[in-house]
Amino acid sequence: MESASPQLSQLSLISRARSFGERTALLAPEGTFTYNDLLRESGITATALLTGRDDLAGERICYLVPPGWEYTVVQWGIWRAGGLGVPLAISHPEAELAWVLEDAQPEAVIVHPSLAERLQDLTRDRQIPLLMTPALLRDAPTAELPAVEETRPALMLYTSGTTGKPKGVVLTHANLSAQVEALSDAWAWNEDDHILLHLPLHHVHGIVNVLTSALWNGATCEILPRFRAVDVWERLARCEVTLYMAVPTVYRRLIDQWYLVNSEAREAWRQGAQACRLMVSGSAALPVPTLESWEEITGHRLLERYGMTEIGMGLSNPLEGERRSGFVGGPLPGVEARLVSEDGIEVPEGSAGTIQIRGPGVFKEYWHRTKETAEAFTSDGWFRTGDRAVVEDGAWRILGRNSVDILKTGGEKISSLEIEDILRSHPAVTDCAVVGVPDPEWGDRVCAAVVLRTGEVTSKEALRNFVKERLAPYKVPKDVLVLSELPRNAMGKVTKPAVLDLFSAENTE
Repeated sequence: MESASPQLSQLSLISRARSFGERTALLAPEGTFTYNDLLRESGITATALLTGRDDLAGERICYLVPPGWEYTVVQWGIWRAGGLGVPLAISHPEAELAWVLEDAQPEAVIVHPSLAERLQDLTRDRQIPLLMTPALLRDAPTAELPAVEETRPALMLYTSGTTGKPKGVVLTHANLSAQVEALSDAWAWNEDDHILLHLPLHHVHGIVNVLTSALWNGATCEILPRFRAVDVWERLARCEVTLYMAVPTVYRRLIDQWYLVNSEAREAWRQGAQACRLMVSGSAALPVPTLESWEEITGHRLLERYGMTEIGMGLSNPLEGERRSGFVGGPLPGVEARLVSEDGIEVPEGSAGTIQIRGPGVFKEYWHRTKETAEAFTSDGWFRTGDRAVVEDGAWRILGRNSVDILKTGGEKISSLEIEDILRSHPAVTDCAVVGVPDPEWGDRVCAAVVLRTGEVTSKEALRNFVKERLAPYKVPKDVLVLSELPRNAMGKVTKPAVLDLFSAENTE
């Protein structure tokens, strides 16, 4: 049985959960579960992972588990055993999963039986133990668990960078606690909150902003197995949800769905949305038409914020007060933010600069990338985000990224270089350039211009399918343009703004 001894863990998240006892923690596809249930089951999982050892001591444990109760238990079990959790994306194809396994070098991989087939060959070839969730979660005694310090690594999330291949961002328990405390303060989380979750659980947005923030505060997190606009509206219509967070693309789809139903359903949906105390949009810029349409339908002016994997959330519009369209407010509690010139000199209000962030929520390191980690920080500890912004009348407005090779589509940050590498491996392709064409729904619409080898013939759909087999769905180009040559400057470098112009010209013809 679960002991109340503080020696079982020094993690704030766990000690707080003990005080919430029989309150409902999760409403999941598997059922309804209390905080005591979560503590008991995660203790059993932690014991199974330890296999007689005292402490996992930071060993990486990857997990591919659908959103729900078992996902949460596995994540907490890894943390309580002293491990570093590495969530795998259920939307990713074999090639992307293989990359994470190669890079993370995990001690073991945990998988739900419904997804086991996707990992069996990958783990067998690498001689990595594959653990099934039913075996880990079966009823068994709980051993004494290690005292896990807040300074230890907790979570490794993979994010795209300018080098192409995704890299592991290592966050400590202290980082996660700082991020959650900042959001709890700024957005007034409390134990009576009830939040709906359908965001992917391999990103900060879903893991930290929603799931962990709810469980930190003794609130209820209701997890949907997937996003369907009708399901979200019907769930909101019960007037039980107090908080809702999504990306701009999701809000756009909810708006589109609202216009497809009759007036009776619209009114029920509207009242359900109005019962929420706060609705948040993030992970991509919120188009003004979406902001205005949502406010017209629900009465809610969406709270827009700014963050990234390495920092969690850095800036936020106020819970109370003016939320200006196109702006993301100011620094969250405990977060320092500044804008600097190319020379690293802080710029005054009204001048554009690159965002730098400092604070306890900023990540520890890029996994096994000492040089990249060092280059990401200034000598006095400021993290270089690579995003540009300007402060106008005290509010921050995001201008975009310094790198043309980083795209944001549907809330996902991706590297054009990674997609280009895949396209160039196609036998018919000699060169290519991937760009993000501005799109009101997606933010950046991923598009690829390709040059075929002499005498080779292939279709645009064949090229898209080639990428789809190797990369996540959101990385697949939505449009492909075949060219005789790519536009280049005098030095021979591809000029991506000119490639963008080609797609813009095609769309106006």
